[in-house]
Amino acid sequence: MSETLGAACRRMRNALRDAGFATSDLDARLLAADVVGLDPNRIVLEESRSLSAEEISRLNAHLEARLSHRPVGRILGRREFWGLEFSLSPETLEPRPDTETLVESALDLVGERARAQVPLRILDLGTGTGAILISLLHELPNAWGLASDIQPGALETARRNAVANGVGDRASFVCMSWMDAVSGPWDLIVSNPPYIRSAVIDDLDEDVRAHDPMLALDGGEDGLAPYRILVRQAFEALGGEGGALVLEIGFDQGREVSDLCRLAGFGNVMIRRDLAGCDRVVVARRQGR
Repeated sequence: MSETLGAACRRMRNALRDAGFATSDLDARLLAADVVGLDPNRIVLEESRSLSAEEISRLNAHLEARLSHRPVGRILGRREFWGLEFSLSPETLEPRPDTETLVESALDLVGERARAQVPLRILDLGTGTGAILISLLHELPNAWGLASDIQPGALETARRNAVANGVGDRASFVCMSWMDAVSGPWDLIVSNPPYIRSAVIDDLDEDVRAHDPMLALDGGEDGLAPYRILVRQAFEALGGEGGALVLEIGFDQGREVSDLCRLAGFGNVMIRRDLAGCDRVVVARRQGR
């Protein structure tokens, strides 16, 4: 059976649309581009290209995987974040666009020091794919970073991603729970910890619930258990005036996480919103010792 690339994309798009996938067109283009080795934006320019039997078979396998609610990133084994490409593994979350708000917030904090080429020490807690730290190192040639995770498999994935994105010589990795094995001082501590309340895990989209690691999702009874630990540890480990903690949060956790930061001793705390207008990041600054 012969089929053109354009016809295959339309067939995949229609199947996904009929199954209720909101991003059917994008998903079809990404999956097809992976099979034929093209940039997704070039699919429209190559619609008349004839597919081989092997390519059609791979496309069908990708389509079946997506119809079973396997995320596109999991099918491809990679995900774009901050304009960079990150490999995924079973131990890592898929980096998502909302988390770019954390990277933007961190860069805003250290912009002046970056322009002055002042060396920076960054700690990324619960690194997963390494997306946050690697994106920061990519933008800050004067920075060195340490990434921690409780999962050795995640650390190996993050290490490969650091090398692939050209910052492997400025990143180190350690297996630990939060800051149990390191001390300061750090200029910047960043984290996207688990923050979903245990009781609502079962209500998450199947794409997330069935494929993201539970350790990276479950934040305990109220979703705040990790923050209670890392906020206190971070306050003690940051440098003097100017040291900052930048945390991703759930859309309804801004006030609670801000209060935890103030209780830990942070004197300057603010909330930043993502592009959808939801509370997404808490920034807490250390004001001297």
